[in-house]
Amino acid sequence: MWHYIPSYTPPFSKLLYISKQQKFVSCGMEDKNPWEIKESRDVYQNDWIQLTEYDVINPSGGQGIYGKVHFKNVAIGIIPLDEERNTWLVGQYRFPTDAYSWEIPEGGGPFHEEPLEAAKRELAEETGLRASHWQLIQRMHLSNSVSDEESIIYIATGLTAGTADPEETEALTLRKVRFQEAYQMVLDGIITDSMSVAGILKTHILIQEGKI
Repeated sequence: MWHYIPSYTPPFSKLLYISKQQKFVSCGMEDKNPWEIKESRDVYQNDWIQLTEYDVINPSGGQGIYGKVHFKNVAIGIIPLDEERNTWLVGQYRFPTDAYSWEIPEGGGPFHEEPLEAAKRELAEETGLRASHWQLIQRMHLSNSVSDEESIIYIATGLTAGTADPEETEALTLRKVRFQEAYQMVLDGIITDSMSVAGILKTHILIQEGKI
């Protein structure tokens, strides 16, 4: 089993992983980047993303272009769990997919902010919950063929209730469900958001292993 060091050390190429049998340290130097950038130009940006187009020489030596979406925040996900193994799901209509989505509480954290502080804020804003214990369970790249967006997912326990205060762009529906129901929603394809799927599956594994 792989274990991670529970501190935020972006970028991912600097993460340290330790197994029981061996150690693997990734410092971003094992393989030379086969892509050569000839020129770049910013196509569009706003407060959340920046789109850049690159003229490149690809790994096979051919000329081409590559578009990259840079995200200006870290994606944060939280799985709140109470003592009865209930969790909370957030429902909202997602503009890019033109579809309604059930998800774990999520939001964005500025790079200058500690991810845990962002997680605490997002949980309180979307659900009204506060937690006394936090466990980092997963780090992800969400769509690494076109973007550099990074994600960090926590489990939050020791919950106390409060009043939710979502942002003005969020019309949210909050559901308290058994964690097993959320897990089944992933298996049934009802929950499709990538952070939610990964976080719920990882939490299920941790529960099965007696680590939660």
